[in-house]
Amino acid sequence: MAKFVYKMQNILDIKLRLETQVKTEFAEASAKLLQEENKLKKLIQRRREYENELKRLSADRLELGELKKYNGYIETIKVLMQQQALAVRLAQRNLDRIREKLNQAMQERKIYEKLREKAFEEFKEELNAEEKKEIDQLVSFTYNDKSEDS
Repeated sequence: MAKFVYKMQNILDIKLRLETQVKTEFAEASAKLLQEENKLKKLIQRRREYENELKRLSADRLELGELKKYNGYIETIKVLMQQQALAVRLAQRNLDRIREKLNQAMQERKIYEKLREKAFEEFKEELNAEEKKEIDQLVSFTYNDKSEDS
């Protein structure tokens, strides 16, 4: 029995490895985006806490030093939130870039898998044609052999 050997199997293997690497990159970028979003959420929560504390202080007796301190905290948090929002956008762009890279790698792998399937179908057809040829020869030989015996 003939064995199917795909000439471009090494390329297909490389494409599979590349796709796996890009999937790993994508997972890391996704985790990084999630981490940056969580940092932003924590900053927003901390800002709310400072604002609530500021409201509480202003509802009680007015301590100018405390009010200034909490206003300073809130301004600092706003700056940190802007920086973190930028970090989130950068992480999102990176994730989008890697997603495109992953789509490209998957398309390339699928192309080589289709080529492999097509080559395998051609191999099966050749094998089937060879088998038919052998059967025809066997039948022809058997028929000719019987004709000579009569």
